Amino acid sequence: MEETIGVTETAPIPKQRGEQLLDHAVRYAEERHWDVFAGTWLEPADGRELCSCGAADCPAPGAHPAVKDWAAQATGSAVQVRRIWAKHPQASILLPTGRTFDALDVPESAGFLALARLERMERTLGPVTLTPDHRMLFFVLPGVGVKVPDLVRKLGWPPATIDLVARGEGEYVAAPPTRFGGRGSVQWARRPTPANRWLPDTEELIDALAYACGSEAAADRKRRQG
Repeated sequence: MEETIGVTETAPIPKQRGEQLLDHAVRYAEERHWDVFAGTWLEPADGRELCSCGAADCPAPGAHPAVKDWAAQATGSAVQVRRIWAKHPQASILLPTGRTFDALDVPESAGFLALARLERMERTLGPVTLTPDHRMLFFVLPGVGVKVPDLVRKLGWPPATIDLVARGEGEYVAAPPTRFGGRGSVQWARRPTPANRWLPDTEELIDALAYACGSEAAADRKRRQG
């Protein structure tokens, strides 16, 4: 009787973190045409992880630019991206704002409230990130720095009273799966897809975001007053 030799299927080997970062950085450049640049990374030291910048009290360990001229190093070339992460495979993925997109940065609680409202209203939405420091960033077309203060005032909110930050030219955001020290990784609340390739303008989101931030600020004041 002929013996049958069974073939055992092996599970795919999980990618190492450096490979994951490279894959994501390349996709951002190739599929979204976003400029990217490599930031700092986390290094093990005495049983914990420290930022590669060397500062023990780094406010954003492993998730900020590694050099002063980071804006000049940002590239949309997948070839360049591969070269950069080949040298620094653990580097964070940072995206400069003010180029192909800007970001409206709000507290996580206000962000989820606004997101639900915008979805009910069937508004156009772009990608949205959720950071470990409890912020949500809504990607929009460039130009937020000029528009946001006046738009917020027209909606009846003094800009200084609500926690809504416009991230535009000269700034950057951290992209998934970048890690913030021991606090966790940046995630997509709404991931980039072919359906949201075309970003909304600030005007399409600002009313829901300002309302959510204003309501949260009012509730905080009321709690403090007892």
